Amino acid sequence: MRIVSAALALVLAASLPTLAADVSKAPPQGAYKAVSSLVKLPDFLPGMGQLFVDPATLPAGPFLAYDHDGRLVSTIYMLPIKELNPDRRFDALAAPGGNVDHVDVYYNAGHPGVEEPHVHVVLWHVPVSDQARVAK
Repeated sequence: MRIVSAALALVLAASLPTLAADVSKAPPQGAYKAVSSLVKLPDFLPGMGQLFVDPATLPAGPFLAYDHDGRLVSTIYMLPIKELNPDRRFDALAAPGGNVDHVDVYYNAGHPGVEEPHVHVVLWHVPVSDQARVAK
């Protein structure tokens, strides 16, 4: 239930306009760094794309995900399972890429950069049919 509540909060937050710098093309402006430059991960992760994050926002993010052509496809939040409880809220999570077409939520046991178990909340800026741009 908490995961669903967090996902719904993200969808609502994603509908709010953002005043951030243009992040539609990689590399994004501002404090964003390639995740592969921060932790031992490849430059491009199949199913996710090339990820960028502002290190100050770790572990939750937002992580900006780009396809092979450098076009933004999704914004990803990685919410630690241990922090999804009645005492912790993730409010006003932004969608720096703008409009959200759909949202995926799934469990991840951990990986370099976010080692503890967490939930990926993926705000897709492209239709399901365009997700193939990051499949390989």
